[in-house]
Amino acid sequence: MIRLHHRDSIPEHLRGAVIALGNFDGFHIGHRRVAGEAIAWANGEGRPAIVATFDPHPVRHFRPGAPPFRLTTLDQRQELFADAGADAMLVFDFGDELAQTSAEGFVDLLAKRLGAAGVVTGEDFSFGKGRSGNVEVLRELGAERGMETRQIGPVSEGDEVVSSSRIREALKAGDCATATRLLTRPFAIRGEVIHGEKRGRELGYPTANLALGHYLRPRFGIYAVTGRLPDGRILKGAANIGMRPQFGAEEELLEPYFFDFSGDLYGQEIEVALHHFLRPEATFDSLDALTDQMERDCDRARELLG
Repeated sequence: MIRLHHRDSIPEHLRGAVIALGNFDGFHIGHRRVAGEAIAWANGEGRPAIVATFDPHPVRHFRPGAPPFRLTTLDQRQELFADAGADAMLVFDFGDELAQTSAEGFVDLLAKRLGAAGVVTGEDFSFGKGRSGNVEVLRELGAERGMETRQIGPVSEGDEVVSSSRIREALKAGDCATATRLLTRPFAIRGEVIHGEKRGRELGYPTANLALGHYLRPRFGIYAVTGRLPDGRILKGAANIGMRPQFGAEEELLEPYFFDFSGDLYGQEIEVALHHFLRPEATFDSLDALTDQMERDCDRARELLG
């Protein structure tokens, strides 16, 4: 899949596209409905289908001190958009320039510079300096420029609307089941394996340590997980997310221990998916008590992962 940036020259074969417009962090059920409408519309008219996203997230621009909240990286979103059937991902590089762009200027960007024939977005989408544009403004200004607009209403699951905020709250509560249901897959953290303090190895449970970066911090504790290696292998395991209070650590880490695996993963990019929350982080009276609990955690993770 091609990755475009909004300042790029759009290849001629992608002009006249239908663009799914939103942030799409997590690419949950509601996001998939918006993207699905755009892709079906594009396919029906023989047009390219593009899914757009913003990076960094506008919240990060306006509130740089906000706690980490991302559910997906750009690479993860690109793969998800490709799996949904899009021809390209368009990244709006969100900075001062885009933040100061008027609503009319943003519509000009879509219709003229990017050459969009149509856009699909959620009914709560806002854009332009001071959030001065909404779907009605997009429809009116777009029509003047030969660009059609469609909107998708809220998508509900149970009695609540599906949203990235709802997923974040579930993860912060350790509710993997709800997050998985709304995302249509487990929440997964991707990153390069880094060197740690080797404490897991000393205890007989060597871990592949990942920094959490801009990802949302789920509830700290022990999880049943799967890991995807660069060669495509899927491993089962148990992981600690958090501060490791037993050792007074100062850095948040994701530390998966993969069952029945031996090998050097340092410097490689892996993805770790959270399937079940097992227990909160804790301190123990001795290292023997800690290792006994780790053994029980692994047994429980094996059971839950089947």
